[in-house]
Amino acid sequence: MNIIGRVTRDAEVRTLSNERQAVNFSITTNENFKNKQGERVEQTTYFDCTYWISTKVATLLTKGTLVELLGRVSTRAWIGKDGEPKAGLNFHTSNIKLHGSSKNASGQPLVTTDESKNVNETK
Repeated sequence: MNIIGRVTRDAEVRTLSNERQAVNFSITTNENFKNKQGERVEQTTYFDCTYWISTKVATLLTKGTLVELLGRVSTRAWIGKDGEPKAGLNFHTSNIKLHGSSKNASGQPLVTTDESKNVNETK
């Protein structure tokens, strides 16, 4: 499955108890459509994403970056601290392609639209 969206927070590298490392980040996707009444509706979906192949990509996955992801989606459910049921979407990422621009600390673009690159090629 492919999804395209914007990174909602800077990526984090997590080390698991078995010493494996994973990159965790989240993205949002937007879909626009007209409902039965002819009104325009925007639907936003959030995905919590994990990438296992290389932790080097974490520095490129900053808030606002437009990315295209290839992988598989899974759901999760839990009971929140307030006692209410919660649900979410996980995306197990196997390939990441950067499309948009995001600014680094000096305000310079890290990757611009015409410099799209597949981060799996830069391992």
